[in-house]
Amino acid sequence: MAVDGCRSSSPRGKEALTAIAERSSANAVERFVLAPERTLPDATLVIDAESGREWSRSAIADGVRRAAAVLTTFGVTPEQRVALVLADTPTFLSFFWGAMWIGAVPVPISTMLNADDYRFLLDDSRAVGLVVSDSFLATTGVAAHERPFLRFVLVDGDAAPAESVRVSDVLARAEGVPEVFPASDDDIAFWLYTSGTTGFPKGAQHRHADLGVCSDHYASEILGMGPADRVYSIAKLFFAYGLGNAGYFPPGTGASAVLNHQRPDPISVCAHLRTHRPTLFFGVPTFYAALLNADVPTDSFDSVRLGISAGESLPAELHRRFGDRFGVEILDGIGTTEVLHIFLSNRPGASIPGTSGTPVPGYDIELRGADGNPVPDGEPGHLHVAGESVMVGYRNRTSLNRTVLQGCFIATGDQYVRRVGDGHYEHLGRSDDMLKVSGMWVSPAEVEACILDIDEVMQVAVVGADAGDGLVKPR
Repeated sequence: MAVDGCRSSSPRGKEALTAIAERSSANAVERFVLAPERTLPDATLVIDAESGREWSRSAIADGVRRAAAVLTTFGVTPEQRVALVLADTPTFLSFFWGAMWIGAVPVPISTMLNADDYRFLLDDSRAVGLVVSDSFLATTGVAAHERPFLRFVLVDGDAAPAESVRVSDVLARAEGVPEVFPASDDDIAFWLYTSGTTGFPKGAQHRHADLGVCSDHYASEILGMGPADRVYSIAKLFFAYGLGNAGYFPPGTGASAVLNHQRPDPISVCAHLRTHRPTLFFGVPTFYAALLNADVPTDSFDSVRLGISAGESLPAELHRRFGDRFGVEILDGIGTTEVLHIFLSNRPGASIPGTSGTPVPGYDIELRGADGNPVPDGEPGHLHVAGESVMVGYRNRTSLNRTVLQGCFIATGDQYVRRVGDGHYEHLGRSDDMLKVSGMWVSPAEVEACILDIDEVMQVAVVGADAGDGLVKPR
């Protein structure tokens, strides 16, 4: 496909982008917090996986208002960053949207890092505030000590130390809700950190408009997500994938989300599925493999109409095994933090195992050779993506931005081939994973897929090794 400027030439993409443009330019909270509340205030939006407690749209909106008031009280101003190291609970949503409410920039951060990582991220983001769950305080508390930009720390949870400033206390006392900051579609709404394959984490900056683009193109057009749907996501809210799945897709489409604040495991997840009966299950290949290897009831997925997989390529054999055992079609796709969510996806009723599907409406795909020119179908190439949700850029990473942002396109660092005939895209691995063996390019992912055809094998990894004569052989 060609692109007109940096907008998709796809007719469906143009229609969706026109609809977005016709909305008044506004802060994303208008669509994802206030509009759902106005439409059906008492409709359930969030369910806690363990307790079953439910929060309505109006209850979530109230938490957002209170968080906005709290952040204002602590002196947070537009464009300042607020770091979030939070479990998947309504508190995450309160402060994610609450920061945007006042024009500040929430920065969700992984809950699985060490103190040195948190020090780096707090300094790199120049966050003025940190909101952290009590279960992660032992690590983040050490990291937050004497950071040069950090002015306050709020702790969420019943186990918060007595001397800490508790989220529950400040939210209860919150008053004087500020006006919603008059953001434009192009204002920076939030950052998400990504490491890629090398180097320190980089803050990918996303606009207010990006949330609507992903919700409209993927959640609505591809998944058909709507008020009858309930979602369950293995990926946590601090991931770009999880943030869409359970964070902004549900309020953007009228669906509801089951949030699991614990680390997922097959036994507990299947118990949640049988209890809450979600219709959409967002997983990753390693978790689908874990489910197949676990002693869980085969009827656990009876309520699920679609499984979705992203994060890495889903091997064809794993795809088939899961469908045979649980009776669920999986839509494999690819997305990146830089593009915010999935931009290549299989389609319901037409999922082809071993492929990432075809472009999501609104996105243009090019596979380029080493010379930078497009390659023909059937030939491997470097994946480049153009679309309205592509990040503005990495914060303070000028040299890297000039490399990965190429006009309207972003280079993802993945190797793909567009199959002759059906036009589906097949993942060959990372660009720097490809091996030159006996003069031919060999994809580790393809070798892994062949090995996974063996019934006794659940997981495998293929790497290049020196054969002793300076030649690389897969091992």
